[in-house]
Amino acid sequence: MLCGVDEAGRGPLAGPVVAAAVVFSNPLPPIELGIRDSKTLTPARRRTLVFEIMKRAVSVGVGVVWNEEVDRINIHRATLWAMEKAVRSLSLTPDLLLIDGPHRIDSPVPQRPIVGGDSLSMTIAAASIMAKTARDNIMVAYHRIFPEYNFLKNKGYPTKEHLQALAASGPSPVHRRTFRGVISEGWPRRQS
Repeated sequence: MLCGVDEAGRGPLAGPVVAAAVVFSNPLPPIELGIRDSKTLTPARRRTLVFEIMKRAVSVGVGVVWNEEVDRINIHRATLWAMEKAVRSLSLTPDLLLIDGPHRIDSPVPQRPIVGGDSLSMTIAAASIMAKTARDNIMVAYHRIFPEYNFLKNKGYPTKEHLQALAASGPSPVHRRTFRGVISEGWPRRQS
């Protein structure tokens, strides 16, 4: 049983990094489902595919590393940790991990890192969809608490509007304080 592993949220200025691990039984679900790299799909299509993946997967695991930990250990280590957490949260032990990217994770399961794996492996692409959707849902919830940053639209990425909101309001508790774009001595104090 192959397990695809991918992450979402390395580049944003706010929010967690989220990883997903997806195991399909053999044979894999039909390719006509349109499962491919989450970055190439619309949000509506990703939401539809989440249900298709959940119906066909033998197991799905999700790992979240929150912004405070990202700041404490750095984004690279946080990403690998999120992937490890996703694999550990599976309800079974897969035979092989297919990991998007060049790095292995700390796991006893045999693994194969694949650069660009989300466009080469349907299993990794399914994990990409699950991770991106889970992270987007977290950022939508954060938008309700901190609407001035418009996380609903930018999901924490450094858009012009988001940077202007940071300049006007300073960072929120969910911003990554060690990221360029968030670091500043002259932020206004947030009103709690």
